[in-house]
Amino acid sequence: MNKKIVLLGSGELGKEVAISLQRLGQHVVAVDAYEGAPAMQVADEFEVINMLDGEALDAVVAKHKPDIIVPEVESIRTERFYDYEARGIQVVPSAKAAQFTMNRKAIRDLAAQGLGLKTAPYRYATSLEALKEGVSAVGLPCVVKPLMSSSGKGQSVIRTESDIESAWAHGLEGSRGDLAEVIVEAFIDFDYEITLLTLTQAKGKTLFCPPIGHRQERGDYQESWQPAAMEADLLTQAQEMADKVTLALGGNGIWGVEFFIQSGDHGKAGTVYFSELSPRPHDTGMVTLAGTQNFSEFELHARAILGLPVTAIEHHRNGASAVVLAPSDAPEGTPEFVGVFEAASFEQSDLRLFGKPSVRPYRRMGVTLAYGDTTHSVLKLVQRAKDAAAKVTVKTKK
Repeated sequence: MNKKIVLLGSGELGKEVAISLQRLGQHVVAVDAYEGAPAMQVADEFEVINMLDGEALDAVVAKHKPDIIVPEVESIRTERFYDYEARGIQVVPSAKAAQFTMNRKAIRDLAAQGLGLKTAPYRYATSLEALKEGVSAVGLPCVVKPLMSSSGKGQSVIRTESDIESAWAHGLEGSRGDLAEVIVEAFIDFDYEITLLTLTQAKGKTLFCPPIGHRQERGDYQESWQPAAMEADLLTQAQEMADKVTLALGGNGIWGVEFFIQSGDHGKAGTVYFSELSPRPHDTGMVTLAGTQNFSEFELHARAILGLPVTAIEHHRNGASAVVLAPSDAPEGTPEFVGVFEAASFEQSDLRLFGKPSVRPYRRMGVTLAYGDTTHSVLKLVQRAKDAAAKVTVKTKK
């Protein structure tokens, strides 16, 4: 139980994973493309490399000889994971899961074509002309996303044909890595969307956290709340779909499985659409830091990585989170925060600043949390979290 773990991706989610692993006595090496990343500040060791450089990745593995590799971002040369796994290194959740989910093409084709899960109609495009054909096939309005991106980067909505060219350029600009391809999806008129945190275990049954609701802007989450109110039969459908796709990918850990939900009304059955999947803790799941469960999503991930059993996921209280963002016109530089005292003064609330070493427009720099008992209105908790976040101003030191 004293493992050396290489963490590939060292942002705010990786930082919480590193802390959870260290609380269980593990040795963590944090890796990212820039020095001073949040997880590096708490890890035992760190490395700064371009994780899309396969030789640099191999060199880190050769140097540290890890027992376990934990990917925390998409932009990694994931095909190397199969070799690491063959050499006896545990890849979380598995080499297949990391490879399939590092871009939207493999996971969408697996879900829709391999497993028969209901998804929005979609097409792929590697050129502007192909995007025009895709838009014609799925209809307007539609959504365009890079095959490899995170936090909504490169995502846009096409409402008229005049939007296609700018959507193509924006998609390429927001793509992570060296992949110049996008997915275009029919616009689903959903009532709400959820993240279903799904825990797969080596020697235990698959467990599900209470569903998490969230709101997005610019493709990135702004607030999340747990539990999200939803019909019992639709939750069961989502759980069954999450079970299928995680079983097909294999391995142990926490998965953030996203769904669009159309509620049933006027005698019609509701519909659950599979959207995306991340084989790692999800940003909307930061709400679990508010003590909504017996284990946060990061603690669940750490236990699954190490093969420690989780017998049950218990809903302890309701909670909400709201992001603290750098302003849209923030000049790049070292951050400073104004209003932290005021934000920390709200009752039944908490504040986490991630420790990112630099500011850029709309960069997520922290999160506020609000909580109450299981009868407390989640809408009121969301408002409290938003009010607390609004007290914090992110500035750039002069």
